[in-house]
Amino acid sequence: MDAIILQILNGLDKGSAYALIALGLTLIFGTLGVVNFAHGALFMIGAFCAVTLSKILTLSFETVDETRTDFLGNPLKVKTPYVEAWFGPETGGMLIDWAVPLAILFSIPIMIGIGFIMERGLIKHFYKRPHADQILVTFGLAIVLQEVIKYFYGANPIPTPAPDALTGSFDFGVLLGFDPNAVIYPYWRLVYFVFAAIVIGAVFAFLQFTTFGMVVRAGMADRETVGLLGINIDRRFTIMFGIAAAVAGLAGVMYAPINSPNYHMGMDFLVLSFVVVVVGGMGSLPGAVLAGFMLGVLESFASMNEIKSIIPGIDQIIIYLVAIIILLTRPRGLMGRKGVMED
Repeated sequence: MDAIILQILNGLDKGSAYALIALGLTLIFGTLGVVNFAHGALFMIGAFCAVTLSKILTLSFETVDETRTDFLGNPLKVKTPYVEAWFGPETGGMLIDWAVPLAILFSIPIMIGIGFIMERGLIKHFYKRPHADQILVTFGLAIVLQEVIKYFYGANPIPTPAPDALTGSFDFGVLLGFDPNAVIYPYWRLVYFVFAAIVIGAVFAFLQFTTFGMVVRAGMADRETVGLLGINIDRRFTIMFGIAAAVAGLAGVMYAPINSPNYHMGMDFLVLSFVVVVVGGMGSLPGAVLAGFMLGVLESFASMNEIKSIIPGIDQIIIYLVAIIILLTRPRGLMGRKGVMED
């Protein structure tokens, strides 16, 4: 039982990332009808927003401490972060320690701005083009963004730690009545799951309970009729592209302590997130979230040694096998709408 609970927790952790990225992808496809293969790059840029803020907060200047010497007897040079000099050691140290959560605020305007630039500068020219053209141009954009990150940050992963207060582990064994240390799970992964749930809930609440969201949903169902009512639906869809970019960026920011950011992490998640979208149903937001968590849990169980000893390599292909089975039995996915990508 403890192994099962641990795998469910691992699956929810993976599923949170899949669901957030797939949610943004579905927002873009559902509003603009664009198959955006650059969405994984937005996830990567979000992770590097956390890296960038961490580097900014640790910028330091050197001072000479006459009271301390090195092994040669020379006065010791000490590096002091600017934030500690400006705000004091305690407050400055806290800002550095909490760089990743603070990067949430740092990344939102950046990601929305990048989303606007992508949509207005490039993607709007491909609305009426075939999906194959959209895939080619957005995939090319993803490669360009990947190489830009590689140029400025290098090819090696950059460790970006979580706050010290959240680096420990929670003992689920004691909570559930098992032996102590039977089910140990890192705090930050639990934080990531809660964060993902909040973001997903906020997106659905925004679409469901605000006037803006209601108009967007109406535009997703019948764009021409909404336009005939005198509503500038294109502007609202551009804003939704920015929101989708922000969702992907936030997913990347909070994922930075789990998997050290590197220039190809967007591509690593891109294919999986598209499988999630297809399994959930193209254009279905609930389907994307449901499929994300479902496939995350299945992948987690497939990675168990007991399973891999029976079917070697199953953890690498389980998501694709499930996708094949679902699409053979339900061609539109779990919650896909009739007519989406069927023309």
